[in-house]
Amino acid sequence: MAKTTLTISSKNYSSWSMRGWLLVKFSGLAFEEVMLSPTDAAARAEILLLSPSFLVPCLTHNGIKVWDTLAIAEYLDELKPKSGLIPTDKAARAMCRSVCGEMHSGFSAMRAALPMNLKGHFPKFKVWSRAQADIDRIVEIWKECLGTYKGPYLFGKQPCMADAMYAPVVTRFLTYRVQLDEECAAYCKTIMALPEVAAWVAAAKKEPDDIDELDIEF
Repeated sequence: MAKTTLTISSKNYSSWSMRGWLLVKFSGLAFEEVMLSPTDAAARAEILLLSPSFLVPCLTHNGIKVWDTLAIAEYLDELKPKSGLIPTDKAARAMCRSVCGEMHSGFSAMRAALPMNLKGHFPKFKVWSRAQADIDRIVEIWKECLGTYKGPYLFGKQPCMADAMYAPVVTRFLTYRVQLDEECAAYCKTIMALPEVAAWVAAAKKEPDDIDELDIEF
């Protein structure tokens, strides 16, 4: 087995797995995937937001284990400081960490109402008011970042930690056909066009496992 592995669960349903996987890909660190089945009790609890902590993804590098996405990002930035995973400018780094922290700990209404489902398609989905408030805040973050750092990614010309953290939100907005302004819609297209994201989505669509609770339009 390789010295570096990343343990993940369902590519179709697990937003945290996608975040961790993209972080490692953006860093340029070579790794092997260890896939945890969605039928595993712990993985299923995390996907359905029933777990008090997120232990997937888990990066194992030279015997060191790191299992929180923010911790993984910081570890990778230390390991690969020239990768651009976290911006070098002090103000940009502070803002990047702040918006990533907000994604990590917030938006619970949106997470619950619009679960990640890359194979799903719900064009007539009704977004409830609490979830809409989360969406509005995410749009505000995107527009501030894109306006400040001039795109096409949140902090400039290359994808970074923040884009990895918000990529699953992009997929949610597309799955549930969330209406966005031109600038944010263009950002979504930019993220979906990334080779790493395209590879993740292609693999997700080949997964045979379904979680019935996440395939119902409610």
